[in-house]
Amino acid sequence: MDAHNPAAPQVAAAYDYCEAVTGRQARNFAYGIRLLPAGKRQAMSALYAFSRRVDDIGDGPLAPDVKQQRLDGARALLERVRRGEVEPDDTDPVAVALADTAARFPLPIDGLGELIDGVLMDVHGRTYQSWDELKTYCRCVAGAIGRLSLGIFGTAPGAREAARAPEYADTLGLALQLTNILRDLREDALEGRTYLPAEDLAKFGCTAGFREPALPAEADFAGLVQHEVQRARALFAEGYRLLPLLDRRSGACVAAMAGIYRRLLDRIERDPEAVLRGRVALPGREKAYVAVRGLSGLDSRAIARPRDRRRG
Repeated sequence: MDAHNPAAPQVAAAYDYCEAVTGRQARNFAYGIRLLPAGKRQAMSALYAFSRRVDDIGDGPLAPDVKQQRLDGARALLERVRRGEVEPDDTDPVAVALADTAARFPLPIDGLGELIDGVLMDVHGRTYQSWDELKTYCRCVAGAIGRLSLGIFGTAPGAREAARAPEYADTLGLALQLTNILRDLREDALEGRTYLPAEDLAKFGCTAGFREPALPAEADFAGLVQHEVQRARALFAEGYRLLPLLDRRSGACVAAMAGIYRRLLDRIERDPEAVLRGRVALPGREKAYVAVRGLSGLDSRAIARPRDRRRG
């Protein structure tokens, strides 16, 4: 919202609700979006609140058929948003905020349908034989969010490679999701979920899974983690090409969120077995440092500079 286009009271209240959800539940996401101007920050909060609702359905204790019904309801809500059928006085604040966001920004709303598709893969207990299969899941639950976020950020006027921005946003989402998968390896195993490709688990002797903190003697867990870390680093390298295409504050937001995950990846690489002992996390002061670094534009300039030299 801005002074020239104030929101209706019901819409403003809906955004307040979504921002409260984001501040309460988003550990890393909130560090990035607080760097945005108010209108974009509110839009990102609406996007987060809907995504959080979908994720909570998938992760919750409900029976699979009930989860399916709830996710069908979320999909029906998206259809109402697409058709412009959500009124400001709707009783669902997430619906109101998301509808207003979709009206103000070129939001590729089908991306939220992809998120629902990905969560349904979790509900159905899907496993992945290869990276190509896992990549499809990651594109649904994270790449799509990257493309949706780009709809809110937009690209900077005159940005080179602006046409490739959705591709870079998608790839950066894959990098973040693969880092998430490594961080949550044991937690997911205790919930009966395995994400890493079966062919990678077999290659490194880890097919027994990670429900137990002690691994079989033949398991090369460090080798497995190193393999996945290198894959994630390649995705980060490609996805970071998005940063110079964004305006300063949108670039700062992305640099902060991605920077937090890249530092998590560094920690996991240094101590692979830490993920078997508990969740690896960054202290708040380090997250704040990453946010300040993003706002300074250091990452964007570092990425743009090599390409500028090649053109010269």
